[in-house]
Amino acid sequence: MSKLKYQMILQWSDEDDCFLIGFSDFPGQRWRTHGYTYELAVTNGIEALESLIIAYEALGDLLPEPRVSRVH
Repeated sequence: MSKLKYQMILQWSDEDDCFLIGFSDFPGQRWRTHGYTYELAVTNGIEALESLIIAYEALGDLLPEPRVSRVH
């Protein structure tokens, strides 16, 4: 299973004038990074998720189970 099968929440913030990116499957990671364009936000989100996974593994912490949304 790919380690990148986690939900990435991407939301526009008028207050910050950018997209905010968070990972709801990881405790305390509601807003982890941002991007001023959609494309940059996605790129930054992928990099942040990869870094988060590396940090968990370096500490010997178990990765949370990814939540899977079912589309009907």
